[in-house]
Amino acid sequence: MAEEGHLTRAAERLGIRASSLSQQIIALERELDATLFVRTQAGMTPTAAALALLPHARRMLEEAELGARAVRETVDRPLRVGVTPGAPPSVLPALHAGAVEIDDLSAARQLELLRRGALDAGLLALPEAVDGLRVVVVSERPLGVLVSGTHPLARLDEAGWEDLTGMDLLLYKRELAPGYHDALLATVGWRPPRVRSGPPRRTLFVAELRHGGDVVALRPREEPAEGLRWLPLREAPVVRHALVWDPAHASSDRIAALL
Repeated sequence: MAEEGHLTRAAERLGIRASSLSQQIIALERELDATLFVRTQAGMTPTAAALALLPHARRMLEEAELGARAVRETVDRPLRVGVTPGAPPSVLPALHAGAVEIDDLSAARQLELLRRGALDAGLLALPEAVDGLRVVVVSERPLGVLVSGTHPLARLDEAGWEDLTGMDLLLYKRELAPGYHDALLATVGWRPPRVRSGPPRRTLFVAELRHGGDVVALRPREEPAEGLRWLPLREAPVVRHALVWDPAHASSDRIAALL
């Protein structure tokens, strides 16, 4: 009304009847105990009270629009979920069914983006620094031994820690997932002569196992790449994967419903 200066034009702009707008103005004037508009031959002239109210009203409308836009974004846009290499294959179909965007990210990168609000949720191996985040464990799998098909251990049906004596351990770089990296080394039942920092890319990791000599990796059961063999491990530690997210996220319930 203050911008149009005319009751009928203001009502048309708002998409309501002029009589309805008039009633709303009268109701607001009664609530504020102040006259907001004076009728003139040219239309409706705002009073000093209306001009004082105007900037506050505009801010309220802007905030309401921002709120509505935020709600639309949480409902309409796909959720962005980070997935760490080695994530349980059984969980991935549920994420795809939830129409999410999946990014292949290390655990450390996921946590960085989650703290900044640039990622909606993450799927990573525990333990990690997830304080303040909601954590839902979605998978628990025992680790086994992954070796080259020509490795001496490949002829066994299962392996024990004693069978790994003298073997190097191939493990990803610590900075990619420091919590799980340190926890795994604390639970292995032999002292590897060397812990090799394997490349994160699967093809390079596989090549290192195939051609790296006396080296093994500890991984959950999976369909091994060509030229590799996976063996069950006696007294195996368990790797737990969890979906993590900020509980204050606007789509927290939607994230929880993914799994």
